[in-house]
Amino acid sequence: MGAGAHIAWFDEIGLGDREQVGGKGGSLGELTRAGIAVPPGYVVRTSAFERFLESLEREAPVRAAVAALKADDLESITACSRALRRGMEEAELPGEVLEELTAAQARLRAGTEQPVAVRSSATCEDALDASFAGLQDTYLWIRGAAQVPERVRSCWASLYSVPSISYRLKHGFPEERVAMAVVVQIMVDAGTAGVMFTRSPTTGDRSVVTIEGAWGLGSAVVGGEVTPDRWVLGKITGEISVREISDKLIQHVPAANGGVEAVAVSDERRRAACLSDAQLQELSTIARQVERHYGRAQDIEWAIDRHSGAILLLQSRPETVWSARDAAPIAKPQQDPLMHVMSIFGTRRCP
Repeated sequence: MGAGAHIAWFDEIGLGDREQVGGKGGSLGELTRAGIAVPPGYVVRTSAFERFLESLEREAPVRAAVAALKADDLESITACSRALRRGMEEAELPGEVLEELTAAQARLRAGTEQPVAVRSSATCEDALDASFAGLQDTYLWIRGAAQVPERVRSCWASLYSVPSISYRLKHGFPEERVAMAVVVQIMVDAGTAGVMFTRSPTTGDRSVVTIEGAWGLGSAVVGGEVTPDRWVLGKITGEISVREISDKLIQHVPAANGGVEAVAVSDERRRAACLSDAQLQELSTIARQVERHYGRAQDIEWAIDRHSGAILLLQSRPETVWSARDAAPIAKPQQDPLMHVMSIFGTRRCP
């Protein structure tokens, strides 16, 4: 069942809809349609962002103001960012956008008070040739339905943060092609969470799955606030060749009034493995399934529900570091092929 011009549910979209739902939204839809378990949710399409931007640009330029900046002029970028973000966060949502968003939120929660995550999904995020992910905002454990429109607006505004603007200018992204969708999905009350890679992030080995995890919500791992446990498993044999159990001092948990907070891990759990071998094998199986579906190495965020024990995926994006190295030429070709020959003979003495 569709939800209108500005809302799309995960089972309605895939990677082919990236221009309308962004990288994160397209990936979550693709996973859902491939039969991979993800928390239920919907995407506020880029059409809502465009409608919002249209109302703002009646008063002052937005895209043109960014396009006029120079990548090395940090002072001007900062001033522009501050003005644009303030204007966006203070503006009202267009009436039809707010109406559709309110209806979608009521359907998602189905009469419950389940908290949600509100996550930015930019159209150039997770592109194969760029590491754009992480430059926009994410809001976790949002409890009140009335907060969702506010957080959606904040996600849109984060597209105009200093790091995001600077990145686009440096890499030459045409500003008129940049837009923001927003993912809204039920939060996982995670007992354990983390990331996994279907290609070794340290060696590029394609034959292994590397899994990293820690207690609590995955934001502590993704944000680098805790050193996670780490395992390396063979894709074919399932053999665990590396076990590194860290001293996990903190974990992220839901805060009473929404959002998350860091709390100390109990002494008996600090140095205890956060995953069992059975869970590691299940995660590895899911990782291989996702890689087969996409046909390339993936960087995956996962969480395990503390109540049901179910494994759910929060994100899957293409691995970029080793893929970029593979794509780079081994040696830089000479402009003139004869230069290589001449350089050899030029070092020899005549008899």
